[in-house]
Amino acid sequence: MSIFRVVLSILFPPLAVLDRGCGSILIVFILTLCGWVPGTIAALVILNNTNQFE
Repeated sequence: MSIFRVVLSILFPPLAVLDRGCGSILIVFILTLCGWVPGTIAALVILNNTNQFE
C-alpha cells in the first residue's frame, strides 16, 4: 500500500479502490454516502487486504 493510495483513500475513498473491482467500489461508495469515516475505513481495509482472489 503506497502513501498515495492512503492519501487518496482519506480524501476520496472510492477512487482509492478503483482497481479492486466493481464490488469494492460499490461497497466503499455506499459507505462513503453513509458517512465519510466508514468509507475511509472500508477503503483502508480493502487496500490493506493481501489476499486477493483474482
